[in-house]
Amino acid sequence: MTDLTQAMTVVADYYKDHAIKQKGGKMYLQVVHRVEAFRRVLGAEFGIDTKIIVDDGHRVVVKAIVTNKDGITVGSGMAEEIRGQGHVNTTSALENAETSAIGRALASLGLSGGEYASANEMDAVPRKAENLKEKAQVAYDNIKQNQTVAVEKQDPPSQQSPAPSEPVHEFVYDSKTTEISLPQTTEMTREELDEKHDKGVWQDMKSRLRQMKHVNNVHTLFETMKPKIQEIKQRNPEAAQQIVKLFLDAEDKLTTGEA
Repeated sequence: MTDLTQAMTVVADYYKDHAIKQKGGKMYLQVVHRVEAFRRVLGAEFGIDTKIIVDDGHRVVVKAIVTNKDGITVGSGMAEEIRGQGHVNTTSALENAETSAIGRALASLGLSGGEYASANEMDAVPRKAENLKEKAQVAYDNIKQNQTVAVEKQDPPSQQSPAPSEPVHEFVYDSKTTEISLPQTTEMTREELDEKHDKGVWQDMKSRLRQMKHVNNVHTLFETMKPKIQEIKQRNPEAAQQIVKLFLDAEDKLTTGEA
């Protein structure tokens, strides 16, 4: 029997005595017991290292790796936590993320004790879903408030000169840079250009979100696209709301699937 196989056996024994029940009735062996089994069998020959990938004051992302006696990575795992979301993350988001990352790294070696996701991660799913919704609503409200201030500062319609509808060239939307290129082709009005641009963003987001398999990917794309959504919201609130809805729908779908 190899050392790793022996460690799996010890974890299985710990599972019988120390596993706890998660939401939904599934049983889970905490990381502390799996690390104990890991060290009990493998000693100091195998190592567990962690690295902070993101810590921007809001999100915390930690990566954990397991190395063998030759320093070769044989297992890894990552975890994300949102500061202030939930009781534990109010004071210990970094520690929580590190524990979850170690648990997933051990699980990748077969030392899962029953479930691949950690108990903290299972609890984090609804927290992260709620966080995305809150961020979308705050961004939406801020843009709406800015629009109201801008309208109040405008001169009365009777004092304004009607702006000519200048023809501009048709654009091509680049989903990689979220920018517009202007080929020398069909001429369009500014209003038509904006409408076509917004529709292109919506179609691109719908296509990309449909292919995503993890909630974290939705979070990352939302943060990337937030300035673009705010820009659209300033001229077309309804179009921006439809784009935000795509993210919320994708979040709900993946959250339900992961839970």
